[in-house]
Amino acid sequence: MAKQINEMKRIFIIHGPNLNLLGSRDLVQYGNLTLDKVNSAIRRKARELDVETRIIQTNHEGRIIDILHRRRKWADGFIINPGALTHYSYAIRDAIEGIQTPVVEAHISNIYERDDFRKTSVTKEVCAAQFYGKKVDSYLEALDFLAQHLAKNLE
Repeated sequence: MAKQINEMKRIFIIHGPNLNLLGSRDLVQYGNLTLDKVNSAIRRKARELDVETRIIQTNHEGRIIDILHRRRKWADGFIINPGALTHYSYAIRDAIEGIQTPVVEAHISNIYERDDFRKTSVTKEVCAAQFYGKKVDSYLEALDFLAQHLAKNLE
């Protein structure tokens, strides 16, 4: 059944490996930001944008792929922070490309100013946009971008 134009947009947010350790891991890169704080900010912004969200964190590459596959019919779009999988998971890249649903990549830190291996994103090219280096605001900008992107596609 096709969605009505006036239905609330649905965005699924996927936090990848080690993001459950925010607040206790690498305080230089992430500060005291916790995943609960990130998720609370996302939910507040989603209410402002009149967007329904679902949020999950997993440390497993296969689970990320399964979520993309299973939730593609529910979600109008995805925001994903694949964590370290960003830099080498061609399987996640292929899943993003294969679902034909807009996906936006978000990173808390500036991956381009970190270790050399982190400067490559194999998922970026199949995503609608990439936001990074602005802590929780990377996610909020991704949410705003995706909501606008989805609204434009209805016009």
